[in-house]
Amino acid sequence: MNHPKQERTLVIVKPDGVQRSLIGELIHRYERTGLKLTGLKMAIPTEKMAIKHYYEVGGDAWLEEVGRKARAAYEKKGLTSPYKTNMDNGKAVMMSNAKYLSSGPVIIMVWQGNGAVAIVRKITGSTEPLTSDVGTIRGDLTLDSYAMADLDQRSVRNLIHASGSAEEAEKEIKIWFKKEELHNYRLIAEQILYDVNLDGLKE
Repeated sequence: MNHPKQERTLVIVKPDGVQRSLIGELIHRYERTGLKLTGLKMAIPTEKMAIKHYYEVGGDAWLEEVGRKARAAYEKKGLTSPYKTNMDNGKAVMMSNAKYLSSGPVIIMVWQGNGAVAIVRKITGSTEPLTSDVGTIRGDLTLDSYAMADLDQRSVRNLIHASGSAEEAEKEIKIWFKKEELHNYRLIAEQILYDVNLDGLKE
């Protein structure tokens, strides 16, 4: 079993985050928690690569669940989903997300540390920017909503993708990074964060 300090998560700054020149601000928010950046690259994903990112991790079960949530959202607004099945609805959501992710350059990162997945998701905020808490990336730095995205028939523009679990993160990391692109090194700050006895702090 790996030590908790080795937990990793994948973060993608989506095209809207890059276009709004928020890369440095976003990295700073994660970095100051004590998480360690172990992989970083810029890419323009193809639509095929974007589909792989969404489908290969979750598969049909993910499509079914996404479709179910989308259908429920339509019904909550008193509308009928334009798709016959949850699977069809899920595929439509996936294609919309893939179009968004492949619309321009993105920044892809791997962050490592205790609770990396949960910490990144807490800092990032909930999926819809309009209802994200103040202090989160999505709550502070953008204003999109499900209602506006639905009206325009597009994905909600929420700046960031962050892995949903440690297991999901490991699958996603393998999609975007080769093993040699990830770096194992020690940060000075790790002595404060992880060393059991804080050895070596005194002169």
